[in-house]
Amino acid sequence: MKTPAYLQKGDKIALVAPARSVSIEELNPAITLFEEWGLQVILGENLFKVHNQFAGTDEERAADFQKMLDDPEIKAVIAARGGYGAVRIIDLLNFENFVQQPKWIVGYSDVTVLHSHVHTRFSIETLHATMPINIFTNPNNESIESLHDTLFGRALSYQIPTAPFSRAGEGRGEIIGGNLSILYSLIGTESDIKTDGKILFIEDLDEYLYHIDRMMQNLKRSGKLNYLSGLIIGGMTEMKDNTIPFGSTAEEIILDIIAEYDYPVCFGFPAGHLDDNRAIIMGRKVKLNVNDELSELIFDKA
Repeated sequence: MKTPAYLQKGDKIALVAPARSVSIEELNPAITLFEEWGLQVILGENLFKVHNQFAGTDEERAADFQKMLDDPEIKAVIAARGGYGAVRIIDLLNFENFVQQPKWIVGYSDVTVLHSHVHTRFSIETLHATMPINIFTNPNNESIESLHDTLFGRALSYQIPTAPFSRAGEGRGEIIGGNLSILYSLIGTESDIKTDGKILFIEDLDEYLYHIDRMMQNLKRSGKLNYLSGLIIGGMTEMKDNTIPFGSTAEEIILDIIAEYDYPVCFGFPAGHLDDNRAIIMGRKVKLNVNDELSELIFDKA
């Protein structure tokens, strides 16, 4: 995997909205924060347009993203928010210039489309991390600090208490993944992830429990769980159930489906649709160590 250049004070970063619409009021706290970090914030020309639930038409959102990918002065392209919409523009984007001069693509949730596409097609690292909309709604210090430290090239590692259902062991490989629903939707496309020998990270929000089961069964049947070096489960947030209960939590569903495998499994990792959403360098080689007391994720240096 190729690593984009880390940021330095004075660098330009871009805010774009590849999915749902966003307002300047929602972005102002993030803009102020980034400027305090010594960065110059460039806003997409179509950033505040509205087309139904989207931040402008597919063509407008793609044009903003394309411009920032192509601009050699832009060192990071940060998605203002998630929602739904990146999959509608991914095939409109030309990554030729980006491949020649990689830059950080930052975001989570719907941005999983971009993470997966860039990893699979171009072997370039991206950053799964909090977004400006979250800095407006819930400025969590751990999320913000991990975003800053990662963008500016500080060594990255996490140590958390081992959560229930976790499985002890040690694994090593590139960390990939993101939002489970998005990963499921990309199977069979050119943006589909390859998981053999990798550490897979998954998280999700606002899904019915039977759908978690359906998606995990799909990952299993398509072979994506067979040869992992490890599995990390982040937030399974605000799960829903039917009138007749499914009978298992999201964590229990996942545990049952992976029962036959022997790689380490870390539940309860602080990433995803959580207040505490720590940055993950997607595509970076990591070491996952899970024991009875602590779970540790250590990122290699670039």
